[in-house]
Amino acid sequence: MDRVRFGRALGLGAREAGKALWKAADAAVAPNPAGKAVGIKVAQVRSAGQGVKRGGKKFGEAVWGPFVKASGVVWLEVTGVFFGLFAFTAAVEVWKHHGDFWGAAGARQHVWFAVGMLVMFGWFTGSSFLRARRRGRG
Repeated sequence: MDRVRFGRALGLGAREAGKALWKAADAAVAPNPAGKAVGIKVAQVRSAGQGVKRGGKKFGEAVWGPFVKASGVVWLEVTGVFFGLFAFTAAVEVWKHHGDFWGAAGARQHVWFAVGMLVMFGWFTGSSFLRARRRGRG
């Protein structure tokens, strides 16, 4: 091989080696692209996990929400009926003894007590059914 061809080959090889070294140095300094992809994947998995959590909560509200609402309405109606029984008993007592109001003091006291029971339990009955109606609508 002559000196000219040898010099050209050696020069070309040296230039390619230099370029390869520069690329290797740049690659060593540059951030890891695979690390960025892993970070993105971790963020996506976290986001998906939070989405599943939120979706599960919404699903639970959708399934149990109407049940809770209906059971609350039924409970208010049951308590309204229970209070209504006491109000009805008090109304019967007022009706039976309304003539005794002008009689002796003990009889008058009995009638006033029955009227108080009628008013109090009548209020509880009405308010329970009113609350049940409002809760059932909204």
